[in-house]
Amino acid sequence: MRLHRPLVIATVKALQEIFFVKNPRQADRVIEQTLKSNKQWGSRDRAFIAETTYEIVRYWRLILFSNNLYEDKLKAPYFWQIVGSWLLIKKRLYPNADNVEFLPKWDEFSHIQAGKILDRFEEGMLIRKIRESVPDWLDQLCEEEIGDEKWSEEIMAMNEQAPVVLRANRLKTNQDKLQDLLDAIDIETIVPEGLPDALILKQRQSIFRTDYFREGFFEVQDAGSQLIAPFLDVQPGMRVIDACAGAGGKSLHLAALMENKGKIVAMDVEEYKLVELMKRAKRNGVDNIEVKLIEPKVLKKYEASADRLLLDVPCSGLGVIRRNPDSKWKLTPEFIDNLRVTQWNILTEYSAMLKKGGKMVFATCSLLPSESENHIRRFMAEFGDQWEFLGERRTSTAKEGYDGFYMACLQKK
Repeated sequence: MRLHRPLVIATVKALQEIFFVKNPRQADRVIEQTLKSNKQWGSRDRAFIAETTYEIVRYWRLILFSNNLYEDKLKAPYFWQIVGSWLLIKKRLYPNADNVEFLPKWDEFSHIQAGKILDRFEEGMLIRKIRESVPDWLDQLCEEEIGDEKWSEEIMAMNEQAPVVLRANRLKTNQDKLQDLLDAIDIETIVPEGLPDALILKQRQSIFRTDYFREGFFEVQDAGSQLIAPFLDVQPGMRVIDACAGAGGKSLHLAALMENKGKIVAMDVEEYKLVELMKRAKRNGVDNIEVKLIEPKVLKKYEASADRLLLDVPCSGLGVIRRNPDSKWKLTPEFIDNLRVTQWNILTEYSAMLKKGGKMVFATCSLLPSESENHIRRFMAEFGDQWEFLGERRTSTAKEGYDGFYMACLQKK
């Protein structure tokens, strides 16, 4: 593969916006904006920018270590060295990839000492927190909570590129029909076992430009996430509350499972997310969703009103690091401590919206028991006379290839 200067410039600028500016931005938004900035770029150009940027974000600590650079002493020109050195390191990590044969003799690459960088790289590969590129505190926390061996397996899997998984919208198509439709436009997919609506793309493609996406035949939703709505055991005609709905991926899945019958009340504290949810609902042909901005009077209004309640609570996102690799560098111990308090408050306060005999699912996309299982254990210890524990499930990126989700189902007595 030959390097093209404009593509490297775009990658350098993207990395600076993610790591170097006073108000760093999320990697996915930076990359999205970068790719929109030049309509002349072809698919290979766009793939180089996106993949190289994400790879460097994933292995940020390993790359800095290999270059003997320190985050608090970074300067703008160093980002050229970071990109160049990654292209050297990548050949060691992924020898079968379409790698750059040699670095061009550009002035910006003139300070790169390949031998020293690769020696340091081999040294860093012997230390998990450097090899897998996580902060010291996060490496220690995850080891303490889930164990050394399991954490090593999970973080290694998290540093692989996530597959693109589709969920067929049952209101308009099904898994088999959607696979045939996509195959006819040269988008090949794989049917995963045990997921009746899911299709996995064989290779990454621009699916959002297809007519089938515009017409609401499918949504992009990880396989692990697709397990949560069925876990709630919804039926057509029920009243269901999705109390932390966000932009509505699981609300839309619930609507499809309910055959667009009954009522789903999608709640969130961010109004713009609910606006996006309604746009997606229209595209999906869903008309049994209403949205509510969360405030105390709303929680009171819906007290003991729901047949089913989904609490997909805010969390650290440690189970979806492979999709948001920059979160490793933006999380703090204090932030996770505050999240645990929020999660517990949501569980204890929002559960009042469920009817007697109704079912509730509590879910997170975190690897940490302190954000997941521990809340359920405590809840049952304190309120077990009012609730029955029906079961739980945790998905594993290392073992199943799914994002790391936890879900527990409880029934109100």
